[in-house]
Amino acid sequence: MKNTALTSTHEALGAKMVPFAGFNMPVQYDGVNIEHETVRKSVGVFDVSHMGEFLIEGPHALDLIQKVCSNDASKLTVGKAQYSYLPNEDGGIVDDLIIYKLKEDQYLLVVNASNIEKDWNWIKDRNDVGATIRDLSEDYSLLAIQGPKAVESMQDLSSHDLAAIKFYNFVVGDFAGIENVIISATGYTGSGGFEIYCKNDEVKQIWDKVVEAGAKPIGLAARDTLRLEMGYCLYGNDIDDTTSPFEAGLGWVTKFTKKFTNSEALEDEKRRGVERKLIAFELDERGIPRQGYDIVDGQGKKIGEVTSGTMSPMLGKGIGLGYVPVVFSDVDSKIHIQIRKKAVPATVVKLPFYKG
Repeated sequence: MKNTALTSTHEALGAKMVPFAGFNMPVQYDGVNIEHETVRKSVGVFDVSHMGEFLIEGPHALDLIQKVCSNDASKLTVGKAQYSYLPNEDGGIVDDLIIYKLKEDQYLLVVNASNIEKDWNWIKDRNDVGATIRDLSEDYSLLAIQGPKAVESMQDLSSHDLAAIKFYNFVVGDFAGIENVIISATGYTGSGGFEIYCKNDEVKQIWDKVVEAGAKPIGLAARDTLRLEMGYCLYGNDIDDTTSPFEAGLGWVTKFTKKFTNSEALEDEKRRGVERKLIAFELDERGIPRQGYDIVDGQGKKIGEVTSGTMSPMLGKGIGLGYVPVVFSDVDSKIHIQIRKKAVPATVVKLPFYKG
């Protein structure tokens, strides 16, 4: 089990630690609902240093990224980030990721912790264009400072105007007394804030100053309920090697302005249309939908299954995502979730669940 540079800090704070993606990670400190509400109403800080970072640079860096990623990274300018995914050759998804353009001919790819080795091998094996690639995952830490009070409470820690960093933009500069950190507005909670990328030996100083400035430590359990209230996909739950990006609603980051892995087959699939879609639903009665529960029609016939589900702390009702045939995918469609012996009625809704 790997540790982050802050593992002993979390343990000293009394966090409940669990294995996650091969790392010893804090799942909660004071309780999921309390931590969730802190991020929605104030400011919290997550240690997400388990995420992977690859540096791709050189005159052919963009060529490699364009080849392996679905989105059109040629649109990026320095200081901007882009959501994308790595398509596989069978119509599924190797991983989803964020691409940061650090300089001309220098990009940072941020990938999911559970897929670091898989993604690294996938990209390396396709690097026939001579790009320089380095895996920085072991050397870098990542903090997510999230919530509506993130900017005002952290502004004194940086000479940069934090409020001026727009969504999916970033700056490289000073933060909490450390120079040359990436301050990026690419959150996963839907409540504003930013992320800090720094070296492992710098993160403790940054964490301490962020907590001193008013951010409460938040665990991964609340991170999951927060992202689900926004309807953000989680790799391994809602998307994986077998799910089509068009089924998952990722057509918006699939750009056929260039050739990329499996692009011809994906373009054909877009033309034909898909038979099932990822939907968002709310339970009409009490109950908690969980991953793996069956989605059934009015006659009790299985039509899909829940990929992510929880009791929404902000809405006070059961919410979830899952794949169903297209005929059941329209907003306001009626479905049922099989919770033990009861088929609980549910309604297909438009995302996000939580409007803020």
